[in-house]
Amino acid sequence: MNAALTGKAELTNAIGLHARPSVKLTQLAKSFQSSITLAIDEAGPWVDAKSPVKVMRVKAPKGTVLHFSADGPDAQAALAAILGLVEDKFGEE
Repeated sequence: MNAALTGKAELTNAIGLHARPSVKLTQLAKSFQSSITLAIDEAGPWVDAKSPVKVMRVKAPKGTVLHFSADGPDAQAALAAILGLVEDKFGEE
C-alpha cells in the first residue's frame, strides 16, 4: 500500500474558501480516482474534498494554509492539480 501524498497551499484569493471556490475544488477533486482530503491544520480534522457540503463547511478565510492529502492511482496528478487551483486563486482574480 502506498502512503498518501500530501501538500499545502495558502489561500490568497480575496474571499477564501467559500461557495464558488469550494465548488471548483470539489469538481476538480471528483475528476480524479484517488481519495482526496483537506484540512486547515495538519492534525485535522480532515474532510472529503469531493463533498461540496463538507468543503464549504471549512470556511477558511484568505491567508489560511490548506493541507491536502491524496491517496490512489492518480494521487500525484490530483495533488498537483488541486495545489495549482489554489495557487491560481481558483481562477477568480
